[in-house]
Amino acid sequence: MSSLRIVINFQAVLGVLANMFLLVFYIFIILCHRPKPTDMISCQLAFIHIVLLLTGSDIWLRDIFESLNIENDFKCKTTFYINRVMRSLSISITCLLGVFQAVTISPSSSLLAKFKYKLKKYMISAFLFVWSFNLSFTSYRIIYSGAFTNMSETKQMKVTKFCSLFSMNYIIRTLTLTVTFSRDVFLIGVMLATSAYMVIILFRHQRQCKHLHSLSHLRASPEKRATQTILLLVFCFVIMYWVDFIISHTAVLLWMYDPVSLNIQIFVMNVYPTITPLVQISSDNRVINMLKHIQSVCHHIFRKR
Repeated sequence: MSSLRIVINFQAVLGVLANMFLLVFYIFIILCHRPKPTDMISCQLAFIHIVLLLTGSDIWLRDIFESLNIENDFKCKTTFYINRVMRSLSISITCLLGVFQAVTISPSSSLLAKFKYKLKKYMISAFLFVWSFNLSFTSYRIIYSGAFTNMSETKQMKVTKFCSLFSMNYIIRTLTLTVTFSRDVFLIGVMLATSAYMVIILFRHQRQCKHLHSLSHLRASPEKRATQTILLLVFCFVIMYWVDFIISHTAVLLWMYDPVSLNIQIFVMNVYPTITPLVQISSDNRVINMLKHIQSVCHHIFRKR
């Protein structure tokens, strides 16, 4: 196994464990405490990233499918479809996270203030739309992916050891690429717009609070910390998305994938779902306080023994 493949597997294990911890934490908060409006979004994002990392690193799934005696064609179609759906959901839910945080911190005098008290209602509708759109739009991947066959290489492009993409009609390919690119540009545009809006609000808030509070109090603001976290996540996502976009679409246009570029793309694609939970864990006071409480309980138990 190449050193890059070892790094990818370590990255996937780290990302899955961190996201599972975050998923359990948010489920606990939603069921047993008073969740913030963005907690439901972060919970979904953790679940999406777990599935994305599992389907992106097909070594684990290959072993599962082989133990269940499932044929390669079904395995390829399933993993490729789910992986693409999760990639689409990752950008959509990240965009939602930025929008809802912008609404949450918006001042009462702004136009967005009227949506503050209806966030839960709009959130459920947004979730239903985002999931249904991505599940239906990405369904064409089921038709144009499958197990590697003996047909000529001009009609298929090998993307893993066992799976390949089949060539599409020029009109279908152009249409799907156009819709995908338009959707992604729109979502990234919304992310950047909401990020700029949040930066402006934070800057204004900081200027106003300088006259009323100390800078240490301002730094401790939960709203500011949450906003800074989301700004960092959006920044990381935009960079990683465009690197992944360039690699994958260059391969599709040239109709050529080599193992090195595939591994680099998987590594780049897995960076965002791996660092997201780590950033959220390190910046959420509730997680930090819970870990400190668990540590103190464990310390107390061991002292008794």
